Amino acid sequence: MSHKAKISYGKHHSQYGVLRVPDKKEPCPVVVMIHGGFWQSKYDLEENNPIAEDLTSRGYATWNIEYRRVGEEGGGWTGTFHDVIDAINHLSQLKEPYGLDLSSVMIIGHSAGGHLALWLASRTAGNPDQMFHELVVPIKKVISLAGVTDLKKMWEFHEEKGMKSHVSALMGGSPHEVAERYQVVSPIERLPMKIDQVLVHGVLDRHVPVELSRDYYLKAMEQGCNVSLVVLPDAEHFKIIDPASTAWNAVIDTICPLRKS
Repeated sequence: MSHKAKISYGKHHSQYGVLRVPDKKEPCPVVVMIHGGFWQSKYDLEENNPIAEDLTSRGYATWNIEYRRVGEEGGGWTGTFHDVIDAINHLSQLKEPYGLDLSSVMIIGHSAGGHLALWLASRTAGNPDQMFHELVVPIKKVISLAGVTDLKKMWEFHEEKGMKSHVSALMGGSPHEVAERYQVVSPIERLPMKIDQVLVHGVLDRHVPVELSRDYYLKAMEQGCNVSLVVLPDAEHFKIIDPASTAWNAVIDTICPLRKS
């Protein structure tokens, strides 16, 4: 059995998360989940429900967060970024009433959520700036599932395909127009990071090319980061968040290597 609650961390209707807590007496480790959808309002946290339920059944409390996205008031630059920080900070208020163990918080982000997860990891280095809220809950590990590790390369990929880039919509301009913004929030520009990072990416991904994770991994390794890369030859973009897939088993191994059943 588990307990499930929808909890607001702000006043906007998209500033909430769904907390699932397994029925156990001791405090639960927490996995924060950030969904993808290229930061657009037409996609929401329901994408993560299956893996949230799977992880809760394995003994983790899961905090599946929503945030203001492009197409909503306050979404995009900079509201989306403030929201993911505020959502994680809100765990400190949930710790006592829900019996959460915040000593080893993990973040899992899929696609655009992978971008936000890795960016959050860069906020823990003790270099707060005035642009964003301070992240006060410590993060132990970030797992990027088909994550957008490089906003500039993602923008270029869309341009080459003749697509209107969702990256520009998030950032309020192209890498040429607002270059300094890309420097501040593109994960590859934020290296090195002092946090454990795992990148999982499928070779068959047509939405976010696997090269983004490979290039990020190589740069992170060069800079001495604790980073690992899991490339899945038969997986496409959504397989890695399907609990029924073998790709999800590879993700589980990175989350709880000592808990393999």
